[in-house]
Order: sequence, then structure tokens, then C-alpha cells
Amino acid sequence: MELDPQIAEHYAQGVERDRLATWGRLEAARTTELLQRYLPAAPATVLDVGGAEGAYALPLAAAGYSVYLVDPVEAHVEAARTASRRQSSAPLADSAVGDARDLSRFDTGSVDAVMMLGPLYHLVDRADRMRALHEARRVLRPGGRLVAAAISRFASTVDGLRTKAVAEPEFESIVVADLHTGVHRNPHVDTRPEWFTLAYFHRPDELADEVATAGFAGVEVLAIEGPVPLGDDVLADATTRAAALRAIARVEREPALLGASPHLMVVAQTPPT
Repeated sequence: MELDPQIAEHYAQGVERDRLATWGRLEAARTTELLQRYLPAAPATVLDVGGAEGAYALPLAAAGYSVYLVDPVEAHVEAARTASRRQSSAPLADSAVGDARDLSRFDTGSVDAVMMLGPLYHLVDRADRMRALHEARRVLRPGGRLVAAAISRFASTVDGLRTKAVAEPEFESIVVADLHTGVHRNPHVDTRPEWFTLAYFHRPDELADEVATAGFAGVEVLAIEGPVPLGDDVLADATTRAAALRAIARVEREPALLGASPHLMVVAQTPPT
């Protein structure tokens, strides 16, 4: 199971490395908030599938969780290992190159929670996404928690309006294809990395259906960023930032607004027996 060359090339460029600390700050803040709400309490065992360089795994380890990280990009895993060594008092339990569709290095029923904050982005075929979800369910203990992220079907429309990229004919054609098929293809991954790479964009109801079909219970789909992009002026001020996060939380389940959020989070549990 190899990573698609276009996806591998995109991440090799390093364009995603600082995203969560720059224009992805709202996504990072909301994701952290949702993880704190839905993950079992420390010292639970958490498997971070597609954990990249450990943006979420390392803080969880510092908070007392036993965190195992798997990612298909070797450079990501090496960076996570280096950061883990620097965090010597609370390192990751382990980090390894691996694929969401094959978690055979982990025993059945061996972890309390699985985070998948990236794999569903890049598994274009439904069969591959279902395989990854079945693997997550297999390694979870009864009553274990799944927390997974997906990109909204309407993300390129929202982002194109925000950045004015919709005025570019080539980007507009990408948006039209996204809406019709859900498959996002960037023919200019070398020169326009900001247009992302090969990915699958979910409709909220489709995401819920896939997770339920994989055998999970209590499936909920939540908006991560919400319907309105927030600028640095909002996020930099602590009072305004806190109010904005509360406002998003109040509408995070609203069906009429879900698709407008660039990223979605699905939370679910394995059956208790």
C-alpha cells in the first residue's frame, strides 16, 4: 500500500508543515477543543493514524496519554521522533511508517481511541476508506472512541471565494469537478501547491454513513471551523477568540451549516461488547 505519488510530492514540498500555526490556526484550536471533549481521559492509549509530525500526538503525550503515531510519509515520522526525543519527560510511546488501511502491527482491541485526522482526506476510493475504518474499529477496545476528520465537499468553493481563486478558470474547473464527484485533483501540484493535492471531499451525511457502515455506533458529524473564516485579528485577541470558539460550538451540529465548514469531524464508538 503505497502513497499516491502526487500526494507524496505535495507533502514532500513541506507546504503543510506550518499550516496549523498559520492560516490553519482556527482548525487547530477547534480540533484540540474537540479532542479534549471526546477522547477518553488520560492515561488512555491513543493511536494517531496519519499523525504527520505529531501536531496533536505530542501534546497528548505531554498530557499523560500513551500515544502511538503512524504516518505514510517517512519524513513526517522522523520529524515526530525527533520532537518526541526533545519531549523526553513525556515521549510518544512509538512512531512508525504505516498505512491507515493496514494496522496489523496493532492487536485487535488494543487501544482506547483512534484519531484519523488526515487519512480520510486522501483515500479517494470508498473501498479504501471503508478498509481504514474497519481497521480502526478492529484495533479499538469495546466502547473505544473514533475521532476522524474529513474535508467538506464544499471546501474548495468556500476557499476559492475567500482567496478569490474562483476567478481563475483552472481553479473554477477544479471546484466544479469537486462538487460533482467529490474527487479533488490539482493538475498543477508543482506550481500551485496551495490548491492542495489528490483528495476526497465528503458530504456530511456521506461521512456519517461510511462510519456507521463500518460498524460504529453513536455517530456524530461536527463542523470544525464553522461557516465563516476567522482572521488573525480575531484569533490573536484572547477574549474575541474565546467568544468565536463558543459561537462555532453552538452551531457545530447544525445540518444547514455543516457543509460550509472546510473540515468536518466525525466521532463515534465501537459497540460496548
